[in-house]
Amino acid sequence: MAGKKTIEAKKRYDDQNEYSPSEAMELIKSLSSAKFDETVEAVFRLGIDPKKADQLVRGTVALPNGTGKTIRVCVIASADKAGEAEAAGADIVGGEELVDEIAAGRALDFDLMIASPDMMAKVGTLGRVLGPRGLMPNPKAGTVTADVGKAVGEFKGGRIEYRNDRNGNVHASIGKVSFSVEQLEENLQALSDEINRLRPASAKGTYIRNASVSSTMGPGIKIDAGKF
Repeated sequence: MAGKKTIEAKKRYDDQNEYSPSEAMELIKSLSSAKFDETVEAVFRLGIDPKKADQLVRGTVALPNGTGKTIRVCVIASADKAGEAEAAGADIVGGEELVDEIAAGRALDFDLMIASPDMMAKVGTLGRVLGPRGLMPNPKAGTVTADVGKAVGEFKGGRIEYRNDRNGNVHASIGKVSFSVEQLEENLQALSDEINRLRPASAKGTYIRNASVSSTMGPGIKIDAGKF
């Protein structure tokens, strides 16, 4: 059941209307009533068949204004790369001994894992631990790389990973309610540009079928996908 604040918020806009990105962001900010800085999330419903491997949409994008969220990054790398990761601001750095810690259910206080290619044989054994949490490094997501220092810096600075779910939807955080309308709009545009760039060649018909944005505690606001 919707909360009182959500019900009141819905009275202040047309939930059937499709707004321009700037109008949607203005509504997001004006309808926010939480006592904390809510996260703003965008959802794209794509015209893909998620059951087909050649129609999966997954990648990373650097949001021009960051996410407003501090993430903890774990790096699994050989000794010569560990220094690069630490210098770039990685929160947890280690090699085989850290893999063993994670396998035992410890040292899991992080939001993202980056691994150097030479360590993936070891990291691959953590599938049962990392998989359900969505933390397994992947080359397509930019989290398996020889340049671990650069990757740490980018993800700390606002690069996000996104992927379609089993229904063909892409969910991604694009900032905080405290961001300006322009900052949120720029982040949304960067995400939509990247999703469009990765359109599978085999996907037929309308690619971005609809889109919406919402804050953590706020209602969903439809966006005119034709404005992207």
